[in-house]
Amino acid sequence: MTSRTPPLGRALCAMITPFTPTGALDLDGAQRLADHLVTHGCDGLVLSGTTGESPTTTDAEKSSLIRAVRRAVGTRATIVAGIGTPDTLHTTELAREAEKAGADALLVSAPYYSRPPQDAIEAHFLDVAEATSLPLALYDIPSRTGVRIEPDTLLRLAEHPRVQAVKDCSYDFLAAQKVMSRTGLAYYAGCDEHNLALYAVGGAGCVSTVANVVPGHPRAVLDAFDAGETARAARLQQRMTPLIEAVMANGLPGTVTAKALLTALDLPAGPPRPPLRPADRETTDGLRAVYDGLTAA
Repeated sequence: MTSRTPPLGRALCAMITPFTPTGALDLDGAQRLADHLVTHGCDGLVLSGTTGESPTTTDAEKSSLIRAVRRAVGTRATIVAGIGTPDTLHTTELAREAEKAGADALLVSAPYYSRPPQDAIEAHFLDVAEATSLPLALYDIPSRTGVRIEPDTLLRLAEHPRVQAVKDCSYDFLAAQKVMSRTGLAYYAGCDEHNLALYAVGGAGCVSTVANVVPGHPRAVLDAFDAGETARAARLQQRMTPLIEAVMANGLPGTVTAKALLTALDLPAGPPRPPLRPADRETTDGLRAVYDGLTAA
């Protein structure tokens, strides 16, 4: 079997945003981390997404981050800029700035907090699609935004030429298959436990938080599946389960746990910005133990 060539890459990392110990943006650290992630298996980086602490970084910091990471990785990886806000005008402004800064594509969540109806969500995305020449990945994460991007809305949005992908954190596997079967949208698993399952039914790849600490592992799962080694792909996915659970399902946001583990591994991270707080020593030690168990296997 041959590898797929979806629009944003296959194995993307939802990259953390490194900060200095005092909480300033660490552009040198971002460049070092980005280079590390790409060198070890990621063919795309999502910047300023949920894991990248987009609610607590400024517009200027978001643009500076794109420019710095572009210098670090060149054309070795796709750069997808998270630009989701609850304000359509602000989102379109961020889209234009991301394009100027060198992003390859945009990740756009449904407007959060105001909980608009589906026709307003559709109009929001269309306004953003018209703001630049970049492709859009729509980010369906109702646990964060308070609203779904309903399947029928996605079916209509897929008619726009720049709406090309979906990052799926809906936990609605049937809806994802419905949209994939009726459109050309590239579907990316946004929850690490779904990486192989979504790929096996026609997904484009994954946007992985766990890839921050094991950048080669999500890629290995997809590569094994593409090679026709489906049982091996399943084993590799299953081996990642303890780390996925430790990073994503221990009661703390993935940003906090990923940063704690990166720091323990002497990779750039720094603390999260308030209101998030760093993981405690017990949590960090537990994360490191699970990581050591996976990488030693």
